[in-house]
Amino acid sequence: MKNESMGAGLEKKKGESGMKSSIYRKIMVATDGSELVKKAVDTAVEVAKLSEAKLYAVYVITSGGGALRHPKDVGWEKSMGEQLRKEGGEATAFVQDSGKAAGVEVESVILEGNAGHEIVEFAEKNDIDLIVMGTLGKTGIQRFLLGSVAENVVRHSRKAVVVARGEKAE
Repeated sequence: MKNESMGAGLEKKKGESGMKSSIYRKIMVATDGSELVKKAVDTAVEVAKLSEAKLYAVYVITSGGGALRHPKDVGWEKSMGEQLRKEGGEATAFVQDSGKAAGVEVESVILEGNAGHEIVEFAEKNDIDLIVMGTLGKTGIQRFLLGSVAENVVRHSRKAVVVARGEKAE
């Protein structure tokens, strides 16, 4: 059965909501692999499914400042880098699995640097239409001391950003 309100050439299939949107072609979800980011992953997968968009699962390995490094730290740094890449692979694999279950194409990306900067830069360079991120919802001194990657991205990105508040495990 054709539904004229959906546009020329689009047919509504039984069970579809008719909410297909082409506003978002490329969606990025920033993940750190924590339990708190699962709500953001669920949100990103759902929006990608509804809009038939490609989803990018992005994990950023935060680089430490090199000013105080000692030559003996190179071995430790290398093993830590390997561990962080492994964690990034696991974090993006979770998004891959969630996307696959929903029929969404997912590409995993592991970046290195300042998380907020890398997320904004990746979105710009890759024409991302929507960035989805999780947050802890910290306020006051906790937010001041820890900073907020989500806040940084919201302030500096020219792309649309959705921030999903994670649910703390009791």
